[in-house]
Amino acid sequence: MRLNKFLASAGVASRRKCDQLLQQGLISVNGQVVSELGTVINEKKDKVFYEGRQVLLPSSFVYIKLNKPKGYACTAKDEKGRKTIYDLLPREERLFSIGRLDYDTEGLIILTNDGDFANKVAHPRYSVDKEYHVTIEGQIKESELAVLRKGVVIEGQRMPSAKVEFLSNDGKNTKLSVVIDEGMNRQIRRMFEAIGKNIKLLKRVRIGNVRLGGVKRGDFRDLTTQELDSLVRPQ
Repeated sequence: MRLNKFLASAGVASRRKCDQLLQQGLISVNGQVVSELGTVINEKKDKVFYEGRQVLLPSSFVYIKLNKPKGYACTAKDEKGRKTIYDLLPREERLFSIGRLDYDTEGLIILTNDGDFANKVAHPRYSVDKEYHVTIEGQIKESELAVLRKGVVIEGQRMPSAKVEFLSNDGKNTKLSVVIDEGMNRQIRRMFEAIGKNIKLLKRVRIGNVRLGGVKRGDFRDLTTQELDSLVRPQ
């Protein structure tokens, strides 16, 4: 197995980032620092270390979907002492999320201990889109929807375009579907802030073909084989 794939599968980082770690002299194999890209190892016999700690492949892979509530951070340990999504996961495996949701956003998160799978899903070439349901105060004009769809300009930089569809209005609030295929930090909140709209509720309801439905807030379950397969096919 290529060394960068081994490192990625163990959850160290993406393959590209692992290549950088190699070039920086941070990886050793059997006691020898390895910096050559394309190095192949025997994953069953060779001992790989990153910054002095042995890197091991998981004995089995886990793929789950979690319905994150508001008020949970997407980190293993929060510097502010807040609750994290790992408080909801009574599992022994070291899991990491594929993409994050901010503290006040709820909805679908996929977690795994398969780093190579996570990197494939996150890679831009797979164009795995994400759908959010956004509830805002008041009404929204068609002209404002057009701006969101084209991509709002923030500090001279145009945000990525989005698919935005009207869902409902109860006289006080408007609910919209927003689909994006990029993951800029706080992208959706920044989009609506740019047009002067206050988000009351932001929920991710879909990643690729995997939907949130069937998992209660704060609960999780394993991905089905069909859901898992769908994530690594081109969308």
